[in-house]
Amino acid sequence: MATDLIVQRPEGLYCPPGDFYIDPWRPVDRAVITHAHADHARMGHAHYLAAAPAEGVLRARLGEDIALQPLAYGEAVAHRGVRISLHPAGHVLGSAQVRLEHGGQVWVASGDYKIAPDPTCEPFEAVRCDVFITESTFGLPIYRWRPDAEIFSGINAWWRRNAEAGRASLLMCYSFGKAQRILSGIDASIGPIVVHGAVEPLNRAYRAAGVALPDTLLVTDVTDKAVFKRALVLCPPAAAASTWARRFGDFSDAFASGWMQVRGSRRRGGYDRGFVLSDHADWPGLMGAIAATGASRVIVTHGSVPVMVRHLTESGYQAQAFDTEYGDDRVEADLAAPPAPEAPAA
Repeated sequence: MATDLIVQRPEGLYCPPGDFYIDPWRPVDRAVITHAHADHARMGHAHYLAAAPAEGVLRARLGEDIALQPLAYGEAVAHRGVRISLHPAGHVLGSAQVRLEHGGQVWVASGDYKIAPDPTCEPFEAVRCDVFITESTFGLPIYRWRPDAEIFSGINAWWRRNAEAGRASLLMCYSFGKAQRILSGIDASIGPIVVHGAVEPLNRAYRAAGVALPDTLLVTDVTDKAVFKRALVLCPPAAAASTWARRFGDFSDAFASGWMQVRGSRRRGGYDRGFVLSDHADWPGLMGAIAATGASRVIVTHGSVPVMVRHLTESGYQAQAFDTEYGDDRVEADLAAPPAPEAPAA
């Protein structure tokens, strides 16, 4: 019987023949990283391998001096007889699926992914394999995303109404990935765009990678507070309840997240508006991506794992689950918990 190419260990997902890990959550010697979100890319590994477009964001988040080997999408390297290649996951800038080939088997660990088009990152690429490891963040049939154009039209209309009323528009979103996707889709002619200090370093990394984003301001760049009355302000959820947000005076707040699909999430968060925008695949996207791989065996990680495993089993797949620590970073933000205080942006 063939040995599995990826197994669970206390440190993370491990490739026995290659002696390396994929997105490990404990420090290891060799780590292949699918993307730079903090639940997948952690500090402390001796060697990192990641897709070349992720280099800027990884160094911005983990340190300029990490031992990082960038690999172009589709390029292959061999390590201890395992052929490794990285393929676009469509999640955020530099996100990748990890394809492993060894002993006549092909496995793909997808990390996080989305199917919807996104000008800030390479589109998802279906990779044929025998075994596919999939996330299930929004792995319930209720999650079905509307076209981006419709969502951005709603954001622009909300911002425009607030600007005409002399009210700032605070749009909460994750600093890496979601913020840049919003910047790429909004109508920057409506007014100035102010971003939190946690967002701007990622903006710089995206611009350095060739992603076109509109001009943005930090709070410290603004000398006339009247600017805030017309501004769209992008910030992480924690900032909205901090002293940082008080300088905007009267404002309307909103949250951009896939969790806004469930009406109660917006109500519990107390937001004026909720925009359903996710950097993860919805239910049809997950099912379509899995089918496109041609895999007969599917391993489900973080999210609605039991539902996905049951559905896939009933659909004829050999399905199982891996118990991982992904999702601890709550990329879409934990709406059930009150935001933690955050220091003002420098």
